[in-house]
Amino acid sequence: MTRYYEDYEIGDTREFGERTVSKKEIIEFAEKYDPQPFHTDEEAAKDTMFNGLAASGWHTAAICMRMFVEHMIDDASQGARGVDELRWIKPVRPGDTLTAESEVVDKYPDEDNPYIGYVDSRLTAYNQDDEPVISWIGLGIIKREAAAE
Repeated sequence: MTRYYEDYEIGDTREFGERTVSKKEIIEFAEKYDPQPFHTDEEAAKDTMFNGLAASGWHTAAICMRMFVEHMIDDASQGARGVDELRWIKPVRPGDTLTAESEVVDKYPDEDNPYIGYVDSRLTAYNQDDEPVISWIGLGIIKREAAAE
């Protein structure tokens, strides 16, 4: 079902996704995009503040974005203007299973374009112990119903 700008209300929440993170993918992502030892080398990671291998925060964000797209994005989404308040709260470890939720925190129409509005949503992901691991506010751009007519 397509959700247009008019269908969103501040305070709306939705849960989505579940994804278990493997040691192999943590290392592969880090070797390619964030090659710090606490992301790429299990032994070296033991001597860091993480006290063991931890996923790159960028990897965690990418996993959450994938879950968001698979479970939340529909035809009315026009992308985003960016993100605010990105926080890596707790390290993601090999074997962690992530779930996520989204809460609408603001919405307002585009003053110059009657076909779009802005819906800002806080995404928070949790590990299997229900501990938050990452959060951000996505600055979404959503079609208005008038655009569909």
